[in-house]
Amino acid sequence: MSTEPTRILRATCAPGLAPWLAKEIEALGYAIENKDHTGVEIKGRMADAMKLVLHLRTAFHVLQRFADLYPKNADELYEGASGLPWERVIPADGYLTIVSSVRNETIRNSMFANVRLKDAVVDRIQRAHERRPDSGPKGDRSLVHMFWKDEHCRLALDLSGRKLSDRGYRRMPAKAPMRESIAAAVLMETGYDGTRPLVVPMCGSGTIAIEAALMATGRAPGLLRSNFGLKHLVTFDEDAWKQERADARKLRTDTPPAPIIVSDIDPMAVDAARRNAVTAGVEQFLEFHTGDFADTPLPETPGTIILHGEYGERLGNPEQLKQTYKRMGDFLKQNCAGWDAWVFTSRELSGAMGLKPVKRVPFENGEFDCRLVQFELYEGTRKNRVPQRP
Repeated sequence: MSTEPTRILRATCAPGLAPWLAKEIEALGYAIENKDHTGVEIKGRMADAMKLVLHLRTAFHVLQRFADLYPKNADELYEGASGLPWERVIPADGYLTIVSSVRNETIRNSMFANVRLKDAVVDRIQRAHERRPDSGPKGDRSLVHMFWKDEHCRLALDLSGRKLSDRGYRRMPAKAPMRESIAAAVLMETGYDGTRPLVVPMCGSGTIAIEAALMATGRAPGLLRSNFGLKHLVTFDEDAWKQERADARKLRTDTPPAPIIVSDIDPMAVDAARRNAVTAGVEQFLEFHTGDFADTPLPETPGTIILHGEYGERLGNPEQLKQTYKRMGDFLKQNCAGWDAWVFTSRELSGAMGLKPVKRVPFENGEFDCRLVQFELYEGTRKNRVPQRP
């Protein structure tokens, strides 16, 4: 039995994704200690953190709470942080980055607070080991988060490093990209599990379809990358890490899910989606088509269709967009009877399709206030059918 004490592990997420993140964490077998708009907390050890960074699809970071201080100013921050055992977690020959959110009336520039905390950490390590780690903004090795509001300062170790939502496969971007973590939450909300066909017209860079293939074939997203913040801590256990990765690989299957059909009118977008799917290792599970969304071939067996429509000032004339959304509504009515239809778009355009929604789920996609809208489509004539894959 491990003698390592349990600590608070906080998985952070984009605003509003906490409900889906909590479902993921509970599915991994953990009890939720606390949940708010941008994160979920559990109690766990380093092995639990390893599991989280490998498996979570809707998270940004996994933070291990290190200490709570109550400084009134930067000098008291330095004094308090100097008394913490940083030498037990930050390697003396490593590289340290401080990131922060500071709201204290004595601090005019958060960079000053970062420097004072960095000085406290490296001075402490210097006293313990007679050498100190390098420091700077790279953020790809040892990473400490500081959340300082008024006279409460919480310090945490970032066990993920780069955002977990940055899987590394989206090397060919498209306009109005959807972050991978939001795509995963969208798929979770639709109930997608790979047993029924999935059609993704207007695919852009292919994020929704790629995330669907990863989910349907049990591929842990963390296996797509090699570098995590926890690997740059004194407490890192290489053998435990190898075992967690091996356990995650055992969950993968190469059995194809029900058809996943991807299309876009822009050949460059389809090419980008295909290349991204290759990088993610799931190209073999996707069917790519170039053409207007209304010409997207549909399998004989109904399933789920998700359209990520264009929205936002940077993507065209609002009146033209409304006409496009009217066509989207016509396509769903005339071709997708019996399908579970969802449209991800801005709040303003969510009612432009001429269909009565049965559900509206709020999402924040960067600067945009979005909605995932579900429509109930009754059975009728469907066109553009293609045979289902054996």
